[in-house]
Amino acid sequence: MFREMASRFDVMPTITEAAASEANIELAFGNQCISVDHKTRITNSTLFALSQAGVMYISTRSIGYNHINVNYAKSVGITVGNVAYSPDSVADYTLMLMLMAVRNAKSIIRRADIHDYRLNDVRGKELRDLTIGVIGTGRIGAAVMERLRGFGGRILAYDSRPKTAADYVPLDELLELSDIVTLHAPLNADTRHLLNRQRIEQMKHGAFIINTGRGSLLDTEALITALQSGRLGGAALDVLEGEEGIFYADCTNKPIESQPLLRLQERPNVIVSPHTAYYTDHALSDMIENSIINCLEFERRNHHG
Repeated sequence: MFREMASRFDVMPTITEAAASEANIELAFGNQCISVDHKTRITNSTLFALSQAGVMYISTRSIGYNHINVNYAKSVGITVGNVAYSPDSVADYTLMLMLMAVRNAKSIIRRADIHDYRLNDVRGKELRDLTIGVIGTGRIGAAVMERLRGFGGRILAYDSRPKTAADYVPLDELLELSDIVTLHAPLNADTRHLLNRQRIEQMKHGAFIINTGRGSLLDTEALITALQSGRLGGAALDVLEGEEGIFYADCTNKPIESQPLLRLQERPNVIVSPHTAYYTDHALSDMIENSIINCLEFERRNHHG
């Protein structure tokens, strides 16, 4: 995709599979701009080495940029830009996870796979009968609310800076009233463990948590405790604390080091997917195109002073 798109923009990309690190810094020599993915943390020492190599702009092919210390990058003369891509990929996936969660899809499919076709003991729920709390109403949160309106349930929103037309309430109120809470806030110092033990305890008995944002928005240990005690009805997680090095790798023949991941995946009412919500043809093409455009824009601005 990169090669195809780059030729349209008259750009000659140098492409490497490995993440940017001090080991492959020479690839960046002579380039003002590099494009990276969201899968690997870029360390400060790598940022410093990149700035020494003449890099002035890093485009991350993601909306979130919590894998790069933006302030440190700035201090060594590197601008970090994220890319906008159609929020529809993540929004569709979020709705799918919500429906799967409230309809017990994981246990139904697991049982059908071993030819047990009995009805589940627990009946499913309909979205129109539920209150759904959307935390973070940027482009993705707004796209999720737009989809939810078609189902007819009650939608509550929380954002530290309200951005769109919605029924905004304080966070405490959202947690107390919602049957489903879905996370779409950016990850930063203020939002790390936004759903911590105390906030999870405020939630409605039997509520569901959906996370397609960033793993650390949620305190995983507190989530596991609430699931074990039966306080929560279930969870659907596309992102997880400590996912780096596990998600996107084939772990079929090696032990999983992450205990929380194993404990979550065992549970019939928890769906885990490997940070894949954004991964559609349309979104990927948007990301690559916008990453190239951002680099070209930066060079143009820089070139003209």
